[in-house]
Amino acid sequence: MFISSQSSTPVFKDLTLVMPAVAVGNVGQLAVDLIISTLNVRRVGYLHTDCLIPMAGNNPYATCKDDAEELHTAAEVYAAPELKLAILQIRAPIVKPKSKRFRQLLLSWIKSSGFSRTVVLSSSHAYQRDDQQLQGTPLRYLITPSLLKASADALKELGWKEMEKVPPCLGHSDANTEPRLVVPGGGITKGLFTDSCTEEVRLAVLLIFCSEGNNIPDAFTLLNHLNDWLHLLDSPKHEANNWKIPASWSLLFGSGIPPALF
Repeated sequence: MFISSQSSTPVFKDLTLVMPAVAVGNVGQLAVDLIISTLNVRRVGYLHTDCLIPMAGNNPYATCKDDAEELHTAAEVYAAPELKLAILQIRAPIVKPKSKRFRQLLLSWIKSSGFSRTVVLSSSHAYQRDDQQLQGTPLRYLITPSLLKASADALKELGWKEMEKVPPCLGHSDANTEPRLVVPGGGITKGLFTDSCTEEVRLAVLLIFCSEGNNIPDAFTLLNHLNDWLHLLDSPKHEANNWKIPASWSLLFGSGIPPALF
């Protein structure tokens, strides 16, 4: 699944992997863009799989004309060993019938690579929150039991809110009335988390409740939340200006109005 772009295969053992889930508002992907652009992390390879819709384009993090025409693909891996950090950026939707297979391939790669922990940045539909989820911050987290053992003290100090389980909808045909975990609009988030619990993978999910639209502020909020834990950037708390916006964001909402219209 992983193909190195270097002459030798990179070593990921004991690095922290940060990756997005393709979810509502693409918040996780936007946050990962900011990390790669700000830290100037080097690309070390890509994931080759038929589970993602194929795509290719110019370098989204171009800083000059010389590197603007580099070819980039749907799922790429970046690494900064000096920061103990690896990043997976996913730029294309997952083929729906192959969602489960993609999760399995992803977890297999994560386990074989020896990452110390994996952090998934995701989002969920704000309009589908229940009453308890409407209170306080829109940010939530999930963590597998295997990672909780090592991170319980840090999470307690941060004072984060865990994603609440919600009761089944009224009139639901399922006889089980126990509260359950749902992440509407979260793509593979719930499935990946559940699989990680079963396979004892050290994984955490950070997500934000949001709506489709201009989700740049949501990306900054989620990324600053992550930074409080991982300290990727030593800067005053919650200052969005410390993150570098990539060149590709200039076309986030399309190009300008064609002069020929007038």
